[in-house]
Amino acid sequence: MFSCMLELVRSLLLDAGEVRRGHRSGREQRYAVSKEGVVVNTLTILGNGTSFEMRQQSHEGLRVVLADDHLILRDGLKAILKEERIEVVGEASDGLEAIILCGKLAPDVAVLDIFMPLLNGIDAAREISKISPNTKIIILTMMIEDRYVLSALHAGVSGYVLKSKAASTLVDAVDTVCKGEVYLSTGVSKAVVNAYLTRVDAPIEPLSIRERQVLQLIAEGKNVKEIGGILGISAKTAESHRTNIMNKLDIHDVAGLVRYAIREGLVQIE
Repeated sequence: MFSCMLELVRSLLLDAGEVRRGHRSGREQRYAVSKEGVVVNTLTILGNGTSFEMRQQSHEGLRVVLADDHLILRDGLKAILKEERIEVVGEASDGLEAIILCGKLAPDVAVLDIFMPLLNGIDAAREISKISPNTKIIILTMMIEDRYVLSALHAGVSGYVLKSKAASTLVDAVDTVCKGEVYLSTGVSKAVVNAYLTRVDAPIEPLSIRERQVLQLIAEGKNVKEIGGILGISAKTAESHRTNIMNKLDIHDVAGLVRYAIREGLVQIE
């Protein structure tokens, strides 16, 4: 009897400190061996001189901002987090709105898509890291290419989750980054992980964050007046930024700027 129960517990647990899904009262729950945080439903089973302690991890008080331009996806993510009692305190449909929300709400975690209107998730992450330094950032994307992962990590992101795995791994990613660790979805290449761990320098970015914002808006088809209105600057200042961008990149037509923005991952071809 005890040996059977012991094997059950072993099957539910990973190495100490890691999380495994369990089942209780017909509802999916997560359990972790941990002495930190609020502990609920502690169960100790003794057998053959060995003691195991199974604890349900609590997410009470965790506050998250979600940023993705697809409402259906945000609703799905919110349902996943709500089931684990993680509060979604704000939702954004573009990168600029995500920055504003994080500056105002200072959430524990911000979950950002890479490709969003007005400002992409990686550049938004750079700004959020400045204005809300205690906010942990998770990128949620379909992009597995090395350059996106490395750019995200160098931008201060703590988690990189593939959308195809979000339903089963997002909560684990939130738990991981809140402990000050880095979470990378399975499938991220070992070369990227090694490059990050050895602190390989990111390529030098020729444009300032404001110029990258302007460049993305140009690639999205906005004129200087529209860009000024979106960024809260004058059309003349927006025009000046466009001129500086062209000079720095040695690209002197809008079509060339659009191609550069696509190549750099600032916008995505639909």
